[in-house]
Amino acid sequence: MTTLISPARKNPAARAIETLVKSRETGIVLALLMVLVVTTVRSPAFLVSTDGFRDLLLTPAIFVLLAIGQAMVIITRNIDLSVGSVVGLTAYLTGRLFVDFPGLPIPVVIIAGIALGALLGLINGALIACAKVPALVVTLGTLYIYRGVDVWWVGRKPINASDMPRDFLGFGVSSFLNIPTLAIIAALVLVAVGWYMRTTRGGRELYAIGSDPSAATLYGLRIAKRVILAFVACGALTGLAGVLFAARYGTVDSQAGTGFELISVAAAVVGGIAIFGGSGSVLGAAIGAVLLLTINRALPLLGVQDFWQQAVVGALILGAIALDRVLALRRFHKLIEIRDNAND
Repeated sequence: MTTLISPARKNPAARAIETLVKSRETGIVLALLMVLVVTTVRSPAFLVSTDGFRDLLLTPAIFVLLAIGQAMVIITRNIDLSVGSVVGLTAYLTGRLFVDFPGLPIPVVIIAGIALGALLGLINGALIACAKVPALVVTLGTLYIYRGVDVWWVGRKPINASDMPRDFLGFGVSSFLNIPTLAIIAALVLVAVGWYMRTTRGGRELYAIGSDPSAATLYGLRIAKRVILAFVACGALTGLAGVLFAARYGTVDSQAGTGFELISVAAAVVGGIAIFGGSGSVLGAAIGAVLLLTINRALPLLGVQDFWQQAVVGALILGAIALDRVLALRRFHKLIEIRDNAND
């Protein structure tokens, strides 16, 4: 009679340390800390001063929201290239509501911006999930359509800070315990979406769809519904980002949000979201956004020219994609090894 001896189980502390060491988020945090340390040594005001610490939290807040929404979409093996145009439209809607309806409560304006973003996300999701058109094609088209509508709507009537209430503009630069309000909002959204993605059935199904759409179909998952909801959530978060953009900068013209879609995708990829879907976390995407914005602030202080600033971001994206490929191959070979051992 053969007695099977199970290997000793690791204690919870050891498992937690092992998980932390292997986590992609840990590497991103270490990279962020390295940038902060190097830049602070060169220019102490970058982090040590009150304004430096505040800017470190305030500047990436809007992009954290965009990265979270983009991460939800990419996890389903899709992409949303229209987020920059959606930011422009929702930011301008915010200003127009204050101009056309003086005295309108600020919460109503915020809800209107989120609702418009969700509607635009719904259009993207419906075209992709129901019409079976690739997300890259659909959102590239809506990027130009939404931007064209924005340019037509703005015309020669951009929104200025004088057009919006002081309380709303103050909201964009206010702080609580020296932590910017926008950063607090971004953190709360991150916690809520992270909890949804990791603990609810809907969040787990998004990962399942991105991992293997064919298997998800055979399993009976409602792929179209989940993909549409992912795009609606991305649109709603982008709408919120547009509202906060108006509050933060006070001026909204037809070019507001231009290029934000590339930053959101870059943040998600650098943050560990697999470009082919199915893995990664919204926490990693959020840290990726902070890392990219911090690098953009740090490199000029280090005397790096504009060209090299863009090159560094590009190198980070390529490095993240290469790392994802290496990790995927390692997982594949490990599964093959486990299967072979089981057969033996």
